[in-house]
Amino acid sequence: MKQKLPLSLVASFFLATTTYANYQISPITITGASKTEQTINNVTSNVEVITKEEIEERNFTTVSEALTSVSGISFTSNGSVGNTTSIFLRGMSSNRILVLVDGIRYQDPSNTSGASFENLMASDIERIEVIKGAYSGIYGSDASAGVINIITKNAKEGLNASINAEAGSYLTKKYGMTLSNKEEKYDFKISANRFLTKGFSSQIEEKKSEKDFERDGYQNTTVNLKTNYYLTSDDRVGFIYNYINSNVEYDDFNAPNAIQRAKSRTNLYSVFYTKKYKNHDIKVKYDLSKFKKTNLDATFGVNGYNGKTKILELTDTIFYNKKDFIIAGLSKEEYKVDYSQVSGSSNQDKNTNKAIFFSNTNSFDKLLLNQTLRRDSYSNFDDEVTGKVGFRYDFMENLSLSSNYGTAYNAPNIIKILNPWGISNPNLKPEKSKGYDVTLNYKNLSLTYFNNKVEDLISWESNQYVNTSGISIFKGIEAKYTNEIFQDTLLSLNYTHLSAKNENKEPLARRPKRQLGFSLDYYGFTKLHLNLNGSYVGTRYDKVNNSGEQTGRYTLFNSVINYELDKKTKIYLKLENLTDKFYQTIDGYATAGRSIYAGLKVDF
Repeated sequence: MKQKLPLSLVASFFLATTTYANYQISPITITGASKTEQTINNVTSNVEVITKEEIEERNFTTVSEALTSVSGISFTSNGSVGNTTSIFLRGMSSNRILVLVDGIRYQDPSNTSGASFENLMASDIERIEVIKGAYSGIYGSDASAGVINIITKNAKEGLNASINAEAGSYLTKKYGMTLSNKEEKYDFKISANRFLTKGFSSQIEEKKSEKDFERDGYQNTTVNLKTNYYLTSDDRVGFIYNYINSNVEYDDFNAPNAIQRAKSRTNLYSVFYTKKYKNHDIKVKYDLSKFKKTNLDATFGVNGYNGKTKILELTDTIFYNKKDFIIAGLSKEEYKVDYSQVSGSSNQDKNTNKAIFFSNTNSFDKLLLNQTLRRDSYSNFDDEVTGKVGFRYDFMENLSLSSNYGTAYNAPNIIKILNPWGISNPNLKPEKSKGYDVTLNYKNLSLTYFNNKVEDLISWESNQYVNTSGISIFKGIEAKYTNEIFQDTLLSLNYTHLSAKNENKEPLARRPKRQLGFSLDYYGFTKLHLNLNGSYVGTRYDKVNNSGEQTGRYTLFNSVINYELDKKTKIYLKLENLTDKFYQTIDGYATAGRSIYAGLKVDF
């Protein structure tokens, strides 16, 4: 029988340049590991990539949903879509993960939890790069656990357009469009996507159906614009704009049936100029991130937050050998926060930073080496020096060993210092981290051991944010396996075993000890793709030291059916929580029951 597996999907599974079965796989390019383009098999860092093929074949709705397919990642949610969602990378929480959208910081300095994953939709994404480990040596603060780099799609050659639509359970609707054009001198792409759902109650009592409670709805409009103008073959100016407008209903913890409403507006801008000159690849860019959130029904306390980040950065990639290069960079940063309370009072503060960083990469036949070093000078904190060293050695074509050791820090968000909910703490200082990982790759199997230590962990005590004494340790094992087990049948497995303990050696809350993900894809039928996927979440407790409710020990099954009507038109059916399993990621907060969605995608 003729092979029907799409080459693009095979590449998304196996990632490296190699010959697999009857396929010649091209390399996947990433940018998040070093701020410059590299193929994934030319970095020492532990990186996983979710490609556009995987996103489109699985028809993911949100970025957090897509991220659950990656080893080492778990999540919790405060109810229906659009409610607060926290991502844990190797047991470390969202505010220790740097999130970039087209290279622009999505980190909100007015949000205590870091990036707002709940508002990131999976539409119009080229790839999601997950770079694991301490990464302050390149990016500075907020990268203690790693970096999630979201890259939106670029313009295609000529004039192109596409539309998509989806409808399903909980009165959910999703629709969008993309228009792009690429010529010799310029290119542009604009996309707009709209998501609406009536949702389900964010809070419910255990074992009761969400149908017995009121609904908490959500609306999201996401717009992306990318354009480039080529002055010469070596000179380019560009502009990127990302806009996220969301409105959510949620439940007050003390009054589950009293609907609260919040709206948020996110604007991410980037303007840049690149220049290639001899062995130099120079880039200067200015990024502006603006966040605004309003609690519409607040009767006391804070009702409005504003966060702003401005970064001016200059980098130069210098190639001093065919496979050797150094990246040198300078940046000037400003982080600003203001908030207002129902009473009419308000407050504001800002923090500035100047940074210099270097990254050097050398390739010696089978050995790859990388070193990074960065110095940050803050107006509100002591200076910080961080770095990373890594190597990769290819013993043979299908066997390699890599390892990385890095230091990092996590500066407290300004809103934590101001603390409008309690006592201000101007003496709050950054967390400091150090960690390493070791990865063995053999054919389609990958095994990783990781160990990260965090000192001066920031926590909430006695109505204020404080640095706790002692060291918190996050360690564990990740395993990945991908293979074509039968003709036209792909199997993908990932497993994580995690130990996350605080300074008192007590297990931290809401981190599963064990987690397994699986996906089975079959392409044996003409134009038809069948997928079965799911996950097992092991023991997980809602509070520290294995106390509170047990929110793990469940298995979820999902399925996707894709059918190509023709080369430009595809329809799909997505089935989630096939067994209608009742489970909770946080005690008292609901999750979706069995649900079904149908969609259409058309290219012009």
